[in-house]
Formats: sequence, C-alpha cells, structure tokens
Amino acid sequence: MEKSFNLLDEPWLPVRLADGSIKNVSLLEAFRRSVEIVALAETAPPNLVAQYRLLLAILHRALTRRHPQGWKDKDRARWWREGLPIEAIVAYLEYWRERFWLFHPEYPFMQVAALGEAEETRGKLKPWTQISLASASGNTPVLFDHAWDDAPSAITPAAAISALLGLMQFTPGGLVKVFRDSDKAGALANTAAVLPVGENLAQTLLLCLHPWQEHDDLPSWERAVLTTLELCANPVMASGSNDRYTRQSRAVLLRSESDGLVRWLHFSAGFALEKGNAPDPMNCLLGKVDENSGEIKWRTLGFSDNRSFWRDLSALAPNPAGTSQPAAVLSYAAALHDEINPFNSVFQPVLVAGIANSPKKAAKLERWRTERIVLPLMLLKDADKALYLRKLVQKAETLFGEAKALAVRMLAEIMPAPGDNKDPYKNANAQLDVSSFSASYFAQAERYLPEVLQQLGLGEFAQATQSWNQALRDSAMAAWRQLVHSMGGGVLAWRADAKYAGAFHAVLNKHAPKPETDSAHKEETA
Repeated sequence: MEKSFNLLDEPWLPVRLADGSIKNVSLLEAFRRSVEIVALAETAPPNLVAQYRLLLAILHRALTRRHPQGWKDKDRARWWREGLPIEAIVAYLEYWRERFWLFHPEYPFMQVAALGEAEETRGKLKPWTQISLASASGNTPVLFDHAWDDAPSAITPAAAISALLGLMQFTPGGLVKVFRDSDKAGALANTAAVLPVGENLAQTLLLCLHPWQEHDDLPSWERAVLTTLELCANPVMASGSNDRYTRQSRAVLLRSESDGLVRWLHFSAGFALEKGNAPDPMNCLLGKVDENSGEIKWRTLGFSDNRSFWRDLSALAPNPAGTSQPAAVLSYAAALHDEINPFNSVFQPVLVAGIANSPKKAAKLERWRTERIVLPLMLLKDADKALYLRKLVQKAETLFGEAKALAVRMLAEIMPAPGDNKDPYKNANAQLDVSSFSASYFAQAERYLPEVLQQLGLGEFAQATQSWNQALRDSAMAAWRQLVHSMGGGVLAWRADAKYAGAFHAVLNKHAPKPETDSAHKEETA
C-alpha cells in the first residue's frame, strides 16, 4: 500500500465557522483557525466526541513537548486570552507527520498494518460498514439501511476516518472471532460523554484539556506498531487520557482502491482496554448503595429508553452524599474559569453526546443522541448549591410518581384487563407506559429548565423554586388532560376523572404549591 491522504493536509474534519458555513479542514488548518472555528460540525454523536478527543490528545502532547515540566491553570488562562500556542502544535504534528497518513505500508493512522499479512486476516475482507456504528453489517441490520455486505458502496477517506474514530471510542464489547473470541468495549461504550464547550474551538479544547502528568501517557501514533501478539494478549489498562482518547480498541486496516475510495477493510480484535478503577474524564458516574453490603455500586451515566437527559442533570454537579461523581472535564473547566475571572458569574454550555446499547444485548446499538445544556458555573463548583438543583429535579420525579399512581388507578376503573389477565392495575400500568403521559410531562417541564437554571446561577433561589413549581404544575396538568382525552369520553371516563381530580390537585399542591401558598419555602429561603 502506498502512502496517501495525510490527515495534516487533507480536508476531512467538518467544522462550523463563525458565519455559519460548514467546511472540511485538515488537522493543521483546524488548529491554525481554532479561534475562527465555532465548533466541530460532525453530525454523528460518536464520531463527534471522538474527533474532540483526538484534538485534545494532539494538544496535550504538543504542550508536553513544549513544556516538559508541565503547565498550570494560569497557563491555560494565558492561552485562553492569547490563543493556542500554534507554533508548538504545528511543530509537534510535523515531527509525527509520517504517522498521520491514512494509507501507509507501515504506519497507517489508527490502524494495524499487520492485518494485511497475518494468516488470520489477509484473505478476509469486510465491508467498510463494519466500522460504521450507523450502518448495517453482518446480522446487525439498521432501520432503512439495506446495505449488502457482498457489494458495499464506496466512501471517501474523510468519511472512513470519521467512522473509524467513532468506532474506537464507542464500540460495544462482544464477539469478534479473530485473534480472540470476544473483545472488550471501547472507552465510551454505552455512555453519555460530557464536554464543556466554549465560544470557539480553541476555548473548548482549553476547557476540556486534561492536566499534565509526570509519567508518559502516549497516544496511539507515538506507540510502537501493534503486532498480532498484542492483539491476542490480555486487555491492558490505559496509561492516561491520551491513551484512552486514541486507544485502538479494534484492529482495522482500510483498503484504498484505484479511485481513492474505500469499500473494504481487514478487521479483528484490537488492543483491548481494561477499564480499571479510574473513570473516563468525560464520564459521569451514578452510584447506588447495596442494601446488603452497604457498598456503592457505580455505573456510567448514559442514555436510556426515552428518558430525558435533564432528569439526570444533578449527576453533572458535585454531590455531598457521594452517590454520584461528575465528569472530570467539568472540574477542568471550573478551574480554568476560576483562573480567568474568579468573581464572574459564568454560564457554562455543556455538550452531552453518546450512544446507548440494548440492556439485554450489549452489542445491539439502540439509539444515539446529542444534547446541549447551559449550566451555571456555581452549580459545578459549590456542592451546597448543587444540592438545591438536585432537590428540584427530585421534586419533578416525586410529583410524577404520585401522579402516575393516580393515573393507573383511574385507568384501571375503565379499562378491564383483557384475556387471562385478572389484574386491572397491571394492564393499566402497561397502557400508561406506552401512552404519551410520561413524555408529555417531562418534555413540558424541560421547556422551563433554562429559565430555572439561569435563576439559580444568579442566586435567585426563591424565584427558581416558584418558576419550577409552576413548570411542574403546568406539565402535570397537560399530561393529565391528554390522558383524560385519550380515554375517549363517555360517562365512565368523566366519572373517573371527577373521582381522581381532587386527589390529583392535592398532589400538585403538595409538591408544587402556587406562589401564594408557598410559605414554607419562603421561610426556608429567609
């Protein structure tokens, strides 16, 4: 394979400029124009996060090369004001230029050249869809994607590298059957990755930049070329964030055709990542206390079913109870803001993006999402103020739970259980789960969230509570009206509504009182 398509020079990275236009740029251009670039413009959430992580690893290693004794937050603040040290970044990339060829006989970027000669893989070609988390491949069809493995369409090298980066970070664990029967998942599999973002690409990278560390933490292109022996070996823990951000969790070798496009590749188990005890810097952790042992069992925050992400918003803030851990990148951002202007009330936009696997079958990908939330910086730094947010979110959950219980009882009276199901409440609960009751309630409440967060950021806690109470009242009443309407009218429906309306309004007054009756909260605030 001849050398072609160097990522330092070829335009492959989609970005959005200040005028709103979208264009592809090379790695060198991305850093040189980092102040002009508003953000990366990749539309696939896994690829988007992986591209940011690639840029962070490059920036970190360039700074380490320029500042071997490390840097501090005051240095990040200086780069925030003056711009990234472009000369140091360009010098670093030029030093490693040979490792940034997408197609190369010895060092193809983020790939394993040995697959082209290994007995287990050299005669076996897979379609490029093997590395695309959005495409059908093998026995994993995707809705509306009717690709056929024996005759894949062609993609550009730019599309191939984007898909490859996303796969390395988000691939689920499962069967591989080449070099090993199964392989470990990528660093961000089944998670919602968190990234604080700035007004331009340079600011975003500085906000997310992980601290310098004394021991070597090398990205994939600075490591020795992977061999088939390493692909067969046991999983290895990451040496640090640079390793995590560029770990080759699957071994891939792209095949360039005469027209420069990609249709086929070699594929096998990769340089497996052992998770270890240290969480990924972009992951939030949620804990649940085991009733028997008293120990906290941790899981990474992800996207589940149709659950709105804001319901887990408190996981992004410090928790005095110790049952959640916010992503480390949020503390990096908070430390930088403290250095820039410690007395300024800042609202920090946060990008949350990722992919969700099936709870029953890890290798089955169900959905991906990207969300953007603007958080008051004080909630990321002050545990007591974060507790206030946690209580507001919990209030929404508690009100919904009690309203749903009333709705189940109301439905049970007018919807007899079909067939052999003698439990009308079980049937009513199932009917409510597939209705719009939950989605309507939480979607309506989410519309008020930016206003409430802004009030919390300004320290207006009484106003925030009143706004949130009104939001929950409006949301619950809208969901209740839709449910009553769905019952179709008639004497039974009207009678059931009349019977439970009083209890429903009692629940509203209990958890979300109107301003004139909110005396208890006024005393607490005072």
